[in-house]
Amino acid sequence: MKTLNFTEQDVDRITDAEVANLAKRLEQDDYKTAFEGLEDWHLLRAIAFRRPEMVESYLFLLDMEAYDEA
Repeated sequence: MKTLNFTEQDVDRITDAEVANLAKRLEQDDYKTAFEGLEDWHLLRAIAFRRPEMVESYLFLLDMEAYDEA
């Protein structure tokens, strides 16, 4: 099982193909445990914050709503 020990460098080095594979796993939602899915979700979320252009097509998987802090 993977752990949540991904680093900023991991996020900076991730490829488009790896993001697509991550999104596919999340969309299929076929994990042995809920924690495995949560780990993938946290990784996709980290990518969204550091490299938003890579996850534009997959934002629906994050269920993040835009809001105005003002």
